[in-house]
Amino acid sequence: MAFELLQLVSDQLVLGQALPFNVRDAQGKLLLARGYLLRSELQRETLLDRGLYVDVEEFKAVQEGRTYTPPPEKLKTTLFDLWEQANWRLDNLLKSVDQEPGFPARCEAFATQFMSLVQRDIDIAIYLSVRQDERRMNLYGLSHTLHAALLGQLMAQRIGWTSERTLSLVKAALTMNMAIVDLQGRFAAMGRLSEAQRDQIRAHPQRAVDLMRSAGVTDSAWLEGVLQHHERPGGGGYPRDLKQVDELADALRLADVFMAKISPRAERPALKIQEAARQMFHEAHGSAASAAIIKEYGIYPPGNFVELASGELAVVIRRGATAHTPVAAAITDTSGRPVVRTVRRDTAQPAYAIKALAVDKLMMQRLVPERLYGLPE
Repeated sequence: MAFELLQLVSDQLVLGQALPFNVRDAQGKLLLARGYLLRSELQRETLLDRGLYVDVEEFKAVQEGRTYTPPPEKLKTTLFDLWEQANWRLDNLLKSVDQEPGFPARCEAFATQFMSLVQRDIDIAIYLSVRQDERRMNLYGLSHTLHAALLGQLMAQRIGWTSERTLSLVKAALTMNMAIVDLQGRFAAMGRLSEAQRDQIRAHPQRAVDLMRSAGVTDSAWLEGVLQHHERPGGGGYPRDLKQVDELADALRLADVFMAKISPRAERPALKIQEAARQMFHEAHGSAASAAIIKEYGIYPPGNFVELASGELAVVIRRGATAHTPVAAAITDTSGRPVVRTVRRDTAQPAYAIKALAVDKLMMQRLVPERLYGLPE
């Protein structure tokens, strides 16, 4: 059953007030659940820019003071929907650090749920970190945070860290940039920083730790991870120019930098995964953390756009038995013409081996990820 949607305007999104209805995108997919609290003007502008809608039936019920329960066929949610919603749940969490009690418990609950989301389908999680929408750079602060947390989780699990230490790393990744999330989005979209903003960036590790301590965070691994995530072994980092850096913080720095390199910004395109991995491994002197990141993402991670030996263009959707042989979804025929239905190709087969990386931004922007993965659109 399709939604009949009504587009929302700014007057219907009131700062400091809980949403009275569920907010959806143009396809009817849930973005913000009823009760979500809008906390900043930038947050509201960002949402309105992408287009927000409400189910007409639900809107009428709210206007008339009635309770509305949508039928089951309207409640289907894919993993891609859950990842989209995670951005806004994270935004609310971080902005509430000094406004609501119980931040440590609320952050741990979010981190635990996030780690479960990653585990539900790691390939989809990696796809979303690689295939970023260049039209939504103002959300960079939120999406980058989630992607760095994802990468830290996968790295820690491959190395064999305890679940407790892995959770501390994920919590540190989620909160490391809490003091500059909005600034990161503006910089990614505009590519310019004032001197005052540069000072704000250099101070953000200490500012985040101060906020968390005031909110009751006592986990030393979590706090030190945030405080030191821009320090560099041997010196040259900030805010304290340490020579010796905590292992968790150094692993977080690698995840942070790697994700930043493969993310597009207004001032530069994303670096290819293969080059970002090479730079990271060299800079980290082949550390266990850098090797684990490379092994998790492989040579052609989900999200890479490739040309196959068959002549088809395809998007990698699953990691394969080896780093060079992922599963891909062909989106063109052998002549390069778009196809109505994507077809899975095992690149371990010589006829469909990966010939080269491909570049076609316009085609990629039109792709619906659910279609690639065979999920309902």
